[in-house]
Amino acid sequence: MSTTENYKPKMLGFLCNWCCYAGADLCGVSRHQYPANMKIIRVMCSGRVDSEHVLRAFEDGIDGVFIGGCWLGECHYVTEGNYDALSMMHLTRKVLEQIGVNPERLQLKWVSASEGIRYAEVVTEFTNKLNELGPLGKGEGIDADALQLKLEAARKLLPYLKLVEREKLRVRFATEEEYDAFFNSDEVNRLIRELIIDKLAISQITTLLGRNPHSTREISEMLHLDPAETARHLNSSSRQGLVGYDESHKRYALAA
Repeated sequence: MSTTENYKPKMLGFLCNWCCYAGADLCGVSRHQYPANMKIIRVMCSGRVDSEHVLRAFEDGIDGVFIGGCWLGECHYVTEGNYDALSMMHLTRKVLEQIGVNPERLQLKWVSASEGIRYAEVVTEFTNKLNELGPLGKGEGIDADALQLKLEAARKLLPYLKLVEREKLRVRFATEEEYDAFFNSDEVNRLIRELIIDKLAISQITTLLGRNPHSTREISEMLHLDPAETARHLNSSSRQGLVGYDESHKRYALAA
């Protein structure tokens, strides 16, 4: 996608206090050059970053979220939170992909306290990637209202997603490559299809109907959902008492 010459991506970085934040500090002291348009939040461990933090950042108009932590095996805590950060990143990327947001807008990188140059490199690389993708929403071809609704719906589903993660997707591997292979496996993709995709679509529909009543066609167009799938989700939601149909206006609305 082509972007305007003056476009500067809005970036938010969550940096581990012990490694990546120290690496960023060293980068600054050493006067290494890198793009300076990332706002930084220091956290005690990358494992403290939650999917809700990521989704809220995107809801607030951030174009890309960067998480910087200690290298695997070098966490300063016995809980080794950076492994949790890696799992969170993969699952959140799956959710972003399902709502039409490019998952590469969320990045997790390892930077030690002595790697000031590496910090400059990974931030520059991420900035360049966001420049290629363009502004959030526009780069995906999603209008601002629909994007906000999709992000809100995903965030509302987080308690359920965390339950799925705890029961079905909580793993501990030794290497980053093993995490990549697991979360891109047929098994995980099957679980996403069976346990998450339908509920995410229903969450989008109920979030939309919470604002105003709409017809099936309007819902499909506004959420970029297949009309047949929209009808199926509305029928299922009606049986569950989540939505109701107004015959006089030919519109669905949230159940009273």
